[in-house]
Amino acid sequence: MTLPSVVSALTIAGSDSGGGAGIQADLKTFAAHRVHGLSAIAALTAQHTRGVTAVNVPPMDFLRAQLDACFDDFDVRVTKLGMLATAEVIGTVADVLRARAPAFVVVDPVMVATSGAKLLEDSALQALREHLLPMADVVTPNLPEAELLLGRRITNVEDMHAAARALLGLGARAVFLKGGHLPGTGDVTDLFADATGVRAISHPRLALEAHGTGCTLASAIAANLCRGMSLADACFAASDYVHAALRQGYRPGRSAILVLDHFGASPRP
Repeated sequence: MTLPSVVSALTIAGSDSGGGAGIQADLKTFAAHRVHGLSAIAALTAQHTRGVTAVNVPPMDFLRAQLDACFDDFDVRVTKLGMLATAEVIGTVADVLRARAPAFVVVDPVMVATSGAKLLEDSALQALREHLLPMADVVTPNLPEAELLLGRRITNVEDMHAAARALLGLGARAVFLKGGHLPGTGDVTDLFADATGVRAISHPRLALEAHGTGCTLASAIAANLCRGMSLADACFAASDYVHAALRQGYRPGRSAILVLDHFGASPRP
């Protein structure tokens, strides 16, 4: 069978009814990068800019049906993983990815929402370590997520460098460690780590609170890989994209939380 000439990016994540994060942010990011986006919904959330009020996980046979529908008809070049709330969901997704073997897997280890709502069951953390990190081409934790994965505190840039190297030891091919949670008023530094070493990218810290940055970053990495970039270049370009989308962000809800302007930050063709 001849594969279609258009490659696609698939997001497997949670749906955000408020449109600022999750599947909705992922598909906006794919579209802004002119990449065809597919989705398999691994969780439904009742959510807005002020928080998450309810979570519903679909039956595993329906999740698998969504995944089979995507892989059966599309050339899935990159799969991006977001909110996978339970060990059962993680096991189902891992089984499908092992069988389907997309060219790249980007893992955003979503554990806690910006509002503070917990999005990952305790039993799922070890499943994430065991089943998803070893198949990840890049994993994109923020500092609280990295602390949970490693079981230790990260309080400065030196800790970040050590954490990035330790995360590689969990099996991922590369790590993009986000430094936005590090206290301070200067630049925000993110780290890219792979077998060749650790490299940094910095942006001025913006005095705002935003929603969906982690989803958007991982999806932008996936889109850039679809566009043919190297892993490192895909990560650095995605970091630039998120910063630009933040600078042009807007407030659609009743809170002070900003939602990213995906299309205002859209990269040139």
